[in-house]
Amino acid sequence: MEYGMKQISWFLAGAAVATVMFVGIGGRLGWLDADQAENGVPVFDMHDVDRAQRLFGLRFDEAQRDSMMDGLWTNLDLYGIMREIDLPNHVVPALQFNVLAAGSLPDLEQRPVDWKLPESVPLPENREELAFYPVEKLAVLIRDREITSLELTELYLDRIARFDDELMTVVTLTPELARNQARRADEELARGTWRGPLHGIPYGTKDLLDLAGYPSTWGSAIYKDQVPAETAAVIRKLEEAGAVHLAKLSLGELAWGDVWFGGMTRSPWNTEYGSSGSSAGSSSATAAGLVAFAIGSETLGSIVSPSTRNGVTGLRPTYDRVSREGAMALSWSMDKLGPITRSAHDAALVFDAIHGPAGDGQSAGEPARRSADARGTIQAGTVITDPVLIHRKTGVFDLPFNYEPDFDFENLRIGIVKSAFESDYGYSEYDGAVLEVLESLGAQLVPIDLPDIPASAIRFILSVEAAAAFDEVTRSGRDTLMVRQIKNAWPNVFRTARFVPAVEYIQANRIRTLLMEQMEEAIRGVDVYVSPSFAGGNLLITNLTGHPSVSVPTGFDPESGLPASITFNGHLFDEGTVLALARAYQSVTEHHRRIPPGFLDSTAPETGD
Repeated sequence: MEYGMKQISWFLAGAAVATVMFVGIGGRLGWLDADQAENGVPVFDMHDVDRAQRLFGLRFDEAQRDSMMDGLWTNLDLYGIMREIDLPNHVVPALQFNVLAAGSLPDLEQRPVDWKLPESVPLPENREELAFYPVEKLAVLIRDREITSLELTELYLDRIARFDDELMTVVTLTPELARNQARRADEELARGTWRGPLHGIPYGTKDLLDLAGYPSTWGSAIYKDQVPAETAAVIRKLEEAGAVHLAKLSLGELAWGDVWFGGMTRSPWNTEYGSSGSSAGSSSATAAGLVAFAIGSETLGSIVSPSTRNGVTGLRPTYDRVSREGAMALSWSMDKLGPITRSAHDAALVFDAIHGPAGDGQSAGEPARRSADARGTIQAGTVITDPVLIHRKTGVFDLPFNYEPDFDFENLRIGIVKSAFESDYGYSEYDGAVLEVLESLGAQLVPIDLPDIPASAIRFILSVEAAAAFDEVTRSGRDTLMVRQIKNAWPNVFRTARFVPAVEYIQANRIRTLLMEQMEEAIRGVDVYVSPSFAGGNLLITNLTGHPSVSVPTGFDPESGLPASITFNGHLFDEGTVLALARAYQSVTEHHRRIPPGFLDSTAPETGD
């Protein structure tokens, strides 16, 4: 009884507050006050609600619409209050995507990794060829002091000066930072300290990652003067590994395509074509030998697509596998960071350095590996809160990366998305050749079907989150400053996304849970699976479910000279198996070893891996 009286008291108090609120709103907004309407205050009536509901496929009668009016006006007033609150891009929503909602917990034991680095590597007669050497070879040359990091850094800086005007991959060059880091790497080696395979290796980062004291332009004139005070977690991790930062590389404006405020980034294989995106500069610069490797990002194809166009290897890790601290947010539930390299083995070397939490809090990795009780199946809808499984501060999963470079096909089942491979799409003959290679290596190919839920119906999750991330740009009218102003570009997409009801966004994410459950079931019987890079729907599905993939080149168009690719995909957090399979394929093929014509002063067709 006492509880009931309290509830009534609370209700009466709430009603009084609501009355004051409505009176205040009426006084401030004047629902149909012509003078205030002329002063820019939004005014609407029941007829507007009638017209608006048609945009959402709803049907409320006149009485129902009349009852809604007070609530709609209240909401409008609250939107105004919300918009007065500063929301920087890095602030994440309280509701976060749980990639393990429908899956099984991955391996929690970190085993030793033998990187299979060459015992020794001879220097080429033409030093320019070093620009196209994979990281695993450069690592040995630097470790053995056959070449200094500073020499290699100067080689890449010289190549950027010679070739980047044509390719437009660099937004901001960091030459003094690079030289200082290279000198430090050489000095450490002279003292007998070798940090590992990335020690002294020059690289570039997509210009949506913060580097303290240097612009983070996000590819847009709107942000070209933005200079962060802190450095992104990924760059900090690479610095700790001894790598040398050469340049911040181009991305399509706000992470779409290959056009940014400086122009269009081009593919070195045919400079009449853009490099695709949005990791445009990261892929093009790696392919052209302007950096040894690069960091890119993907929300819906932004590693896979430019890696394909530029003939490089792109790893899109499991969602939340790599810390996004200090990275531009486009879609909080879909953004992922990953390496773009010359080979799958190089991708493994880089990924080993960057995965896991930001590194500024207490890691829970060791307790996880010691906890036998931590294993088991995670039921759909379960929220993982145990600090054994999630880093206490960042929420990034701290799980082992088990990679065995020598892929063992025995007893392993490799799925193929049969319906996709049998469909009519470009370069299907190249993909067929890949499957033949895998079978010749001893692979057991098992047909699988991807989930039948129409993932395309919920892809607007990305658009809605992106519109929220750049809401202020839309409302301020600064979206007119963006380079691309066509229908299929961010300004129009942001505006359109404002008309997606919040209920539909939530429902889409509930359907996403079903998609994740179906995906887990679809690949349960295989260790890894292969799919066309763009046909069959795998790209959208796996970006929504958070599964990892590796895109590798499979051949070159005889007319355009542009590369084609295939994608190897795996279970959540099992980048190791996916990379090992990709390396096995690359060990018996030459596509990833080819050099774009005109970018090496030598007739040598390949550099080996």
